[in-house]
Amino acid sequence: MKAKNRRVLHTAMGWEVNANSFYRIIKQFAAYPEIKNIMITENGACYRDHLVDGKVDDQARVAYFKAYLAALLKAKSEGVNITGYLAWTLMDNFEWAEGYQARFGLVHNDFKTQQRTIKQSGYWWQEFLSK
Repeated sequence: MKAKNRRVLHTAMGWEVNANSFYRIIKQFAAYPEIKNIMITENGACYRDHLVDGKVDDQARVAYFKAYLAALLKAKSEGVNITGYLAWTLMDNFEWAEGYQARFGLVHNDFKTQQRTIKQSGYWWQEFLSK
């Protein structure tokens, strides 16, 4: 059953937000003897972002990243060899299955004018990475 039908936290695309499942799958893969290290190459969430007064206040995406990074760091603290993590994605872009409707970026892209605006999640990452 879809996440929104189960009334659990989900993204604008209906994907369930569940950092504990993220943690469990990292641990599951780390348990395979052939897996020497894990790099998360795409992790992010699509929300209905709106540019208002020159800002995009995407607190749901910030909460998503905080929860998923906490799960990742928990696994790392338990000995999982995590060698990297990449947020998906820097800028809103064309998503093959969703076109320009799905916005995952840390930077809002006005597709008509090409004006870029850093979202609150982008500023959050800046602060997080500077610590």
